[in-house]
Parts: sequence; structure tokens; C-alpha cells
Amino acid sequence: MIREVFPVGPLACNCLIFGDETTREALVVDPGDDIEEILRRIATHALTVRSIVFTHGHIDHVGAAAALKKATGAPVYLNEHDYPTYSRIEMQAMWLGMDPPEFVDIDVPARDGDVVRAGGLEFTVLHTPGHSPGSIGLWIPSQKTLVSGDTLFRESIGRTDLPGGDPRRILVSIREKFLPLGDDTLVLPGHGPATTLGHEKRHNYFLQRLTS
Repeated sequence: MIREVFPVGPLACNCLIFGDETTREALVVDPGDDIEEILRRIATHALTVRSIVFTHGHIDHVGAAAALKKATGAPVYLNEHDYPTYSRIEMQAMWLGMDPPEFVDIDVPARDGDVVRAGGLEFTVLHTPGHSPGSIGLWIPSQKTLVSGDTLFRESIGRTDLPGGDPRRILVSIREKFLPLGDDTLVLPGHGPATTLGHEKRHNYFLQRLTS
């Protein structure tokens, strides 16, 4: 599997590109900004983007999506519970003192249990409300890899003080959707460095009550 993980935009959201080495089909997760860099990395691997997936509707994860969709023609996926969050993109920009990005239509609702494919790669949608009502993770069983969005970070969890956040639900999401995947699962968060579920069970303060 081809995998690129790199920070984009002023809030250093991790954009992720996954590609099938045989078919060269790809999936892009959270194209938050820096469209030129995203397209450069896609071209470097000679990939054809088949899907664009938002882990949630916050501005730092979606800013370059309209440009990426225009460049690739790929459909955009977002969980329906975050449609209201994404619809307030101009308000989010105002809060941060940023210019609002171009709005892009959502083509496919990313629902719990759905499978998104890129060549022979399969990405299972895990609905993980808490950081936002429609936050999702992506589980790649063939690679024992989890894209956790802003639900779980290395030794931390996503903030829950923004509109739609819920501190109880985010812990329930982690306990029910992430922890059963196994300690050796590689976790690629929405911000910051990679980790494993085993490391988080041992060192993440927020998970101690879930694993004791």
C-alpha cells in the first residue's frame, strides 16, 4: 500500500493519501489545505483518486476539497450527522479569522459500517461521535491501520468544547469502535504523530478509565 501522511494548513491537519500499488487507485482523507502539495504527491505516485473522505466537517480538514474534487472528479464522503457542522464553514472561518474555503457538495454519506474502496484496498467507516456528531474513523483491516480523525491522538483525545462536541460520547466511541481493533493497530490521527492502540492504553490518561 502507498501511504502518505503530511500536515497541511495553519492548524497542521494531517492529510492522508492511500494508494493501491497495483491499480494506482487512491483515496484521500482530510484534504484540509495546500492543494498544490496534495496534487504533487498524488502525481508522484501516478495515482487516480477515487474517493475524498472527510473524517468530520471542521474547516481545517476540508479546505482544499473543492479544488481536489475539481482536479480529480472524485466523490466526497461525509457522515450525515456532520452535514450541519460543515454547512457552517463560513462561521468556522470567521471564528479563526480565516478566509472561508470554497464549499463543495457532499456526494456520499459515510455511514457506520460502509466500505469505501480504492483498488484492492478496503476502508471500513466507523462512526465515532464526540469530537463532532458525525466524526468517523477509517479501519483498514488488511493493513491493521486506523485513521482516527480528531477522535484519538497520541496520548490525548479530540476536544469536545466546540458545537456538537460531547465528552462522554467521545470516550464511548473510543471504547466501542477503536479499542476492540487490537493493541498492535497503527493509529494515524488527524493531527500529530502516529501511535498504536497498545501505546494509548498504557499512556493515554483519557483511556485509563476505559481499560482499567
